[in-house]
Order: sequence, then structure tokens, then C-alpha cells
Amino acid sequence: MRWLPLLPAASLWGLLSALPGGGLLHAQTAVPQPSTGEPWRIITPPQATLVLARDGTLIGEIGRERRLSIALRTLPRYVGQAFIAVEDKRFYQHDGVDLVGVAGALKDAVTKGDIRGASTITQLLVGNMHPDVIDRRDRSPARKLREQAAAREMERRYSKEQILEAVLNQLPFGRGAFGIEMAARQYFGKGAADLTLAEAASLASMPKSPVLYDPARYPDRNRERRNTVLALMADQGYITAAQASAAQREPVRTVSRTERLAPWITDVVRVQAERAGVPVMQGGYRIVTTVDAALQRATQQAVSRGIDEIEARPGFRGEQCARSAAPAGPGAKPPRVDACLEGAAVVLDPATGEVRALVGGRDYARSSYNRAVDGNRQPGSSFKAFVYAQALAQGLPANALVADTALRIRLDNGQVYSPDNADNRFLGTLTLREALARSRNPVAVQLALSVGMDSVTALARRAGLRAPIAPYPSSALGASVVQPLDFVAAFAAFDNGGVAVEPRFIARVEDRTGRPVLTPPAPSLRPAMDPRVAFIMRDMMQDVVERGTATALRRLVPSRIPVAGKTGTTNDNTDVWFVGMTPEYVTGVWLGFDTPAMISPGAVGGTLAAPIAGHIIAAAHEGRPTRVWTPPPGVVSAELDRVTGKVADANTPADRRYTEWFLLGTEPGALAWPWSLFRLGPIGF
Repeated sequence: MRWLPLLPAASLWGLLSALPGGGLLHAQTAVPQPSTGEPWRIITPPQATLVLARDGTLIGEIGRERRLSIALRTLPRYVGQAFIAVEDKRFYQHDGVDLVGVAGALKDAVTKGDIRGASTITQLLVGNMHPDVIDRRDRSPARKLREQAAAREMERRYSKEQILEAVLNQLPFGRGAFGIEMAARQYFGKGAADLTLAEAASLASMPKSPVLYDPARYPDRNRERRNTVLALMADQGYITAAQASAAQREPVRTVSRTERLAPWITDVVRVQAERAGVPVMQGGYRIVTTVDAALQRATQQAVSRGIDEIEARPGFRGEQCARSAAPAGPGAKPPRVDACLEGAAVVLDPATGEVRALVGGRDYARSSYNRAVDGNRQPGSSFKAFVYAQALAQGLPANALVADTALRIRLDNGQVYSPDNADNRFLGTLTLREALARSRNPVAVQLALSVGMDSVTALARRAGLRAPIAPYPSSALGASVVQPLDFVAAFAAFDNGGVAVEPRFIARVEDRTGRPVLTPPAPSLRPAMDPRVAFIMRDMMQDVVERGTATALRRLVPSRIPVAGKTGTTNDNTDVWFVGMTPEYVTGVWLGFDTPAMISPGAVGGTLAAPIAGHIIAAAHEGRPTRVWTPPPGVVSAELDRVTGKVADANTPADRRYTEWFLLGTEPGALAWPWSLFRLGPIGF
């Protein structure tokens, strides 16, 4: 090496320290102290805990590092070769330290002032895997000697394939992704085994700087370095010139969004698993959930798209926060999160309580607050379902005549409560079924006061509603706040024959060997209401969808699918709801601002929340066979006149005829029920 000038020892070590790669001449000039941390050892890096849908689809990850280790033998050969070509072309020739590379780096540093690195892949692995022992930020000769010794020891104990596999699984790739498998999923939406040659080269460009060469954020910059990697692969004989040229012509195409499929569910199952004693944050577990991956995706899309459309309507009171909106100009402030319209949606199996889909907001990246689980909002008129159910349970038939009229109710504090209707009209005498379909507020208040608000609350609590319900007349109209998940789950009792269910997210948790470590017990089913009451109430709620306040949903769901439900709107149009059911699912949608405020004048659940629910229900039943509800024993039917509530006769027009259901003993012609006061006019209090 006649080109190397004579330098004092101190100058030589300073030059070595300046090399960014930390390359060293071989260590015969000094004997490094043995590392007490064994920095030569290949250890299993932290893994992510995988959150899976019921069919095995990955829907989220949990852990301090998002990493999924993968075997080198499962990857195309060009994946590892891309990293070798750009990082360590003599990887298969050196013993852990590339003396040729070190000499070249020293020559360039002395003769050209060009400082370049000379670290090998093995040295890179040592520093990344054992940063507490080999701190690559330490530029001292002592650190470099320790790193060199550890790299050589690693090469003596492990094969080149083991070292290459370890480094591919160890490297950081930005945005919280570690290892080639997670990087492939994050940037290209596929496993590393499916990477193309161009994609492998794009990822091989990133270890130099995961931020500067981020293929999603800086595709042109990544493409330039990727093409350099491809050229190096051709020069080193890993691929042909034709292959390199073809791959270089490909654009850099990354997946449009890298967010997890079910982030709010991932948060829920993490908390539940940790409370059960499973340390899922340490990684390496598999949480199999009850979630339907396709339905989860459709639910998120329906909520996001529905909110975007509402924001574009005339009269909308919030900020334009749609993801499709044009980027803000220079100096423009992003919208306040609490000024963005938000939403929540829940879909669950009424027979088991298993949650099939859950969305806690319009965009997890903007706000991770889970409104479906942690929110507390007024349900509005959707709570009337429990009021009417209790009236049915106490013997009032669905054809009973009730008065939609002005009320004056004196409260204990001396104030007068006078509920009105959203349309500021009173319709007079209606059947119970018609009053529910049209969501008449005075009727619900009269019913609640007649059967007792405490009995309504008791029914709702038996159905699974845990929120306290204030003992005031306004609670009949949904003035007390509820948690959306609990509220939707409580509606399952109307769908499954009167049985309360608890929402369930976790089917089982397995360790990395597949051994179950947590299998939640089967839920205990508790009776909430008479199955006959549940059937009649559900049949009444079908009218809400077919001809009442939720007809917008009916237009979106094929007519072959039976749907029942109830809309809800709170005072000043601040919260809007639809909670409904089919024979397979219970579905609920809520919309509102985090800081309660008017959505728009005239905003109601039937026109805002119900269409979103309609899209979800239609997606849930696409390609599925149609099921129907069947009446339980103890109910009888009769053909009635929809206007009068009486038995239809020869003079009843066809468009007014319908089938009404009754608890046995309350049908027309049976003994009179004790509700004549409702047919005598409004109740005064």
C-alpha cells in the first residue's frame, strides 16, 4: 500500500473515526476487550403481536416495534442480493471485516478528501442488534475495534445466510416499520415474498436514510437510488443488464394508505388482553378476533365516505375536514379535531355478541379517540325502542290508539316540561305502530310516564345498557347519555328473541408456537325481555324502515333483506343515530362533533346516519343467503286497517291493510286490556 502516506498514530485513528461506516484495518494492532454483552450473538428481535380477523386476515399489530421476522429461504433471491449489492458487495468473501473496503475508504479519505463508509453487513447487524454494547454513534477507535471483533466472531459462529436473514429482519425502514416483511407490507401492501425486483431495490435503498428515501413520500428520490441499486446488482452479476433496465423503467408505486385495517379494534383487544394478564406489548402473540375483515373495511369506508358527503351539503356547520379536500395553502392552519364531524359504527352478531366490525371515528390518523367505546352521547329517539317495548310487555297492543298532542308536565322542581316534535306539528290520534314509525315525541313521553320510567330503565339495563338513565320524562326521548357500543349491543335483544348479549372482540390469544394462552369463556346469555315482545317490537321497527323515518336506508338495501331499526336525533340537531337489525346482524351508526354542536339545520338520523347504516348492511349481506324472522309461540296475527287500528273488513282499501301481531290475549276480540285511557285523549300531568 505505497499510496498510504505515513501518519502519526493519533492522526490515523482520527481518520478512522471520521469514516461514517466505521471501517477498520484488521485488529491485529490492538486486542479489544471482550464484550460482556456478547455482541456477536444473533438474538430474536422484538416482534409485533398480530391482531387477526376471524379468517386470519391481518388487521393490526401491537408492540414496541412493528416487526414480523421472516425466513430468508421464503424470499426471492434478489431481495437479499439487492441489499448486498448496495451495502456490502464483498459480503461472501470477507470474514466480517472488509479489508479491501477499509483500504479503499482510507485511500479516498487521504488522497481525495472523500469520506465514505466501509462497514460490512455483519458490522451493521452487530451495531443494530446490540446498540447497548456497540454504540455506532461512538466514533472512537475502541468502539470500532469492539465492533470488528464482534463481527468476526459472529461470522465464525453463524453462516452468511443466517447473518443476511438477521439483518433483513432487524433493519428499520421508517414510519415505525422494522424488518423487510413489515416494510413490504407498509409500502407496497404485500408480503416480502411477493416483492418484485424493483420493489426489493426500493427497499434496499432505504437503510442509508429511511426518511430521505421514503418511497411513498419521496418517490423520485427513491427511484433514483433504486436505479443505482439495480445497476450495482447488474454489475455484480446478480441480475442481467436487461432485467436491470426493465426494473429501472418501472415507476415507484406504493400503497395509497398505510393505516391499519382495524386500529380501534386493535386498541380494544390490546387493553382486554393485558387486563387478562397477557403481555401482548412484548410481542410475539397472535390475537384472533371476532372481526369480519371485509365487513370492517366496508364499515370504515361507509363512515368516512358518508361524513365526507355530509360536509359537502349546504348548511353544514362544521369545518371541511374531508380527506379528499385540497391541501391547505401556505400558513393555513389544519382544522381543529373537535370541529370535524365524527362518526362511530358497530356491527355485531345478535346471537353471540361477537363484534364483526367497529369504527371509532372517521380517520384514526387524525384522531385515535374511540367514540364507539369511550364516547358518551345522547341517543335521542332511538331510545324509544325500550319505552315501546315496556308498554308492549305490560299489555298494550301495537294497534292501541294514542294521542300525539301537546303536553304540559310539571316536574319536581316546579318547571313545566312540554315535549314537541321535530316537525313542530301534532298529528292527533295514532296507533302505537304509527307513532313509532313517525317518531312522535309526546307519545313516547306518555308511554314512559304510564308504565313508569323506572320500568323502562330496568328493561334497558336487562338488555345490557350500563349507562345510568335519569328518572325524568325527557329520558324517554334519549336525553341520558349512552356508550354507542353498549347501546347497539342492547338492541340485540330485539333481534335474537329477547336475550341480552355482551360485546365480544377476542376469540383466542396464541403464543408464537400457536399454543392458546387466552380463550375467553362462552358468554352467559341472560333473558332481557319476553321473546314475544321482542318479536312484535322488531316488527314495529320494520315499519320505521319501510315507511317511517328510515326509508332512506330501505332504498339502499335490497328488498329481499328484512331490516328493522330506529332513528335518533337530539335537541338542536347535535347527535344523529340509526340502530337497526337484520336476522344476521345488529348495526348502529352515530354522527356528531366531539364538542356537541349543531351538524346542520334539520339534520336528523334518518337522512344522515341511516344511509351510512344502509351501505354497511348492504355490504354485510352481499352474496349471502336471505334469512327471515319467524314468530315465536304465543303471538297471533290479524289483518287490520292501518288508519283506524281496527280489524279490516270488506270496505278497507288494500293499501291500508296490514298484518298486526299481538300477545295472546290482547288480540281483537279478546278480553279488553287496561289501556282505554289512551283512547280517551291525551294524558294531563
